[in-house]
Amino acid sequence: MSAEQRLADRRERLMTAAYTLYAKPGFAATTIERLCTEARISNRAFYECFGGREELLQALHERCVDEALAAVSKALQDAPAQLDARINAGISTYIGFATSDWRRARIMHVEVRRSGDVLSSSRQRAIESFARIVEDVTEPYPDAAPVDRHLLTLGLIGALQELLIEWVLAEEPPPTDELVRTAVHIFHRSFSGLS
Repeated sequence: MSAEQRLADRRERLMTAAYTLYAKPGFAATTIERLCTEARISNRAFYECFGGREELLQALHERCVDEALAAVSKALQDAPAQLDARINAGISTYIGFATSDWRRARIMHVEVRRSGDVLSSSRQRAIESFARIVEDVTEPYPDAAPVDRHLLTLGLIGALQELLIEWVLAEEPPPTDELVRTAVHIFHRSFSGLS
């Protein structure tokens, strides 16, 4: 392998190690030494790939968000034109994506908050990206909600996040189809004039 390929390989091995360790035992409990042991690289090699644990967490979070955005965008593109169908497709795809691997759901919805200021800008970019999707879907219906549409969208995203946090942390997680039904209900009630 070339030096560039070796660096890419080490970086990917660290991302894989962090995907599991940052989910459990969690970001705060995961040391660089433990990441390096799991990835089978030296501590020196770690710093050739990332500036620290925080930069690795940000890269991992952004990868999860990018994959989620791509999945939701494709689902919306493939969905029938009716608003109900698009809302159902977007929500069920997002929840399905997040819950298809508990590590992803935990990193995106629990560890991102527990990391404090480490991911505040990354988290804000993710919220803005998802808000744009919701606003684009509902934009043809300007009179559907009697409140500020952007603030409403942020509230809906917050509700969806809380549902997924419940799924991650509950001793008996609710079924994912119940999460989807609840989130769809919240969206429909919020935009009651859309249909």
